[in-house]
Amino acid sequence: MSKTNTIAVKRKKEWTPAKRKDLAVDIIFYIILTVISLMCLFPFLHVLAKSISEESYVIANKVVLFPKGFSLSAYQKVFADSSVLRSMFVTIVVTAAFTVIGMFLTICAAYALSRKELKGRKVMTFLIMLTMYFTAGTIPDYLLMSNLHMLDTWWCLILPLCFAPYNLLIMKNNFSASIPDSLVESALIDGAGHFKILARIVVPLSKPIIATIALFYAVGRWNAYQDALYYIKQRTDLRPLQLKLYYLVVSAQESFQAEGGVVGVMTNPEVLKAACVIFATLPIICVYPFVQKYFVQGAMIGAVKE
Repeated sequence: MSKTNTIAVKRKKEWTPAKRKDLAVDIIFYIILTVISLMCLFPFLHVLAKSISEESYVIANKVVLFPKGFSLSAYQKVFADSSVLRSMFVTIVVTAAFTVIGMFLTICAAYALSRKELKGRKVMTFLIMLTMYFTAGTIPDYLLMSNLHMLDTWWCLILPLCFAPYNLLIMKNNFSASIPDSLVESALIDGAGHFKILARIVVPLSKPIIATIALFYAVGRWNAYQDALYYIKQRTDLRPLQLKLYYLVVSAQESFQAEGGVVGVMTNPEVLKAACVIFATLPIICVYPFVQKYFVQGAMIGAVKE
């Protein structure tokens, strides 16, 4: 038997029915994941196509995944308002401060509640978790902001939501599962305090979950606008980007209806809305790839229960 025939026989023997079954299962999973990925991508492509299409095609509902014609009039209208750049600055400052304060509170609280020697930690954890199910409501929140003289200030956009119980529970579970008690105890024996242990040991070993929670805080604050809608009334210079774009779309819709829907008189609200969505989403999309690997690791580790 020649060498070529011997190799062919070996390959035929290696190709067992079990391996064929595994290959078929892999192909099915790849097909399912591809379909799910396309389903997640299609809405974004649809909005992007509408934002750069001519208004007549959008009004006629002829734009699906690819733009019809090419027009940047909606983006020109967005950038024509000089206050949009001011709103972008407000959003960046608020998001950065919100994320830093939220991460500081979450990391400190999660480390304290993960220590078994802390008396009453289960009661405190339960009280924090209870706020996830029961809230006071919008009116009490507004009255609280008013009594604290925080309306029309930077702080009403930063402090109220800068601590999330859900994020705390994820980080607490991560600290309990990934930081050995023996490591902390050895550091205490060597004379290190809890703040030093937190800064030198816990935080460096928890980069994935920290990146994940930071992304949760940043995206949540970036997309929020309802609190600004309630708390920012007189100082229009403190309107964040999402609220500014909301007013821009409402104004365009009212003007478009007043003109009887005449194409070319005013940017169509649907086109302007699509441009606003792309404009507000693009910064987060640019940041996400840099923290994606930490996001996957942190989500898996934080899901581990005690």
